[in-house]
Amino acid sequence: MLAIGFRADTAHLLRKRNLFKQSVTLYMECCMVSAVQRIAHRGGAQLAPENTLAAFRQALVLPVDAIELDVQMSRDGHLIVFHDATVERLTDGRGNILDLDFAYLRSLNAAAHFPGGWPEPQPIPTLREVLDLVKGQRRVWIEIKPSQRGSVYGRYPGIAEAVVEELRHADMVDQAVVISFDWYLLPEVKRREPKLETGAVLSEDIWDPQAGQALDTLVEQVRELGCSWLDVDQTLFLSQLPVLVHGCGLKLGVWTVNSLERLRELAASGVDALTSDRPTLFSALS
Repeated sequence: MLAIGFRADTAHLLRKRNLFKQSVTLYMECCMVSAVQRIAHRGGAQLAPENTLAAFRQALVLPVDAIELDVQMSRDGHLIVFHDATVERLTDGRGNILDLDFAYLRSLNAAAHFPGGWPEPQPIPTLREVLDLVKGQRRVWIEIKPSQRGSVYGRYPGIAEAVVEELRHADMVDQAVVISFDWYLLPEVKRREPKLETGAVLSEDIWDPQAGQALDTLVEQVRELGCSWLDVDQTLFLSQLPVLVHGCGLKLGVWTVNSLERLRELAASGVDALTSDRPTLFSALS
């Protein structure tokens, strides 16, 4: 009887221990998911005309922690929120941002080619307009775009200083992350405003895992630039990245993730931020 009772008690304890382990695992997974910053890419580019006030207004009622936007500079020095180097894909206009004054850019309809149409024209917004809209409601990730003419890339004169000044004007330095593919612009941003978080954006144009470049060397380079974040194209994500990035004192973001299965997979992997064109999917992560 004692042996039978002992076996029964042992089995009961094992079941309790397994249930406890499962509960701890589930709790940790939930904590990891809830800790992930959920970012609406260009305001949610599959839901509304990208980088428009309509998109950002819509994002404010969705389960997101931040909006992401792209900033460029008109020929006459205005900071505009727009992704492409040329305006044809998204608007009813023509030309390169480098050659266009703000008045012309402002006259264009940034919803002109939105799939399925959009009920009202959407002007290209200024950075100040977007900051005024989201202040106190969401964080903002600002990607500073390079200038581009054909295959030649450059840098808009004074754009780092101008972005920093707009964030100061909006009193949003502590609510923003400034990111760029132009890694060597980021130390200038940090020098002008040390309190700002910055992040290096990583794509296959910058790093090819097949080329033999050491991943730890690349992460260390990002740290030496004074960045807080490494923001990685989802196609380049490797399972060892979270540990490696966190080991260097950095945070890891992944873009642009548009399937629920992939969002769940990455959220459970230990990343710190996920960017999506479909921010409605984030409701399934909570």
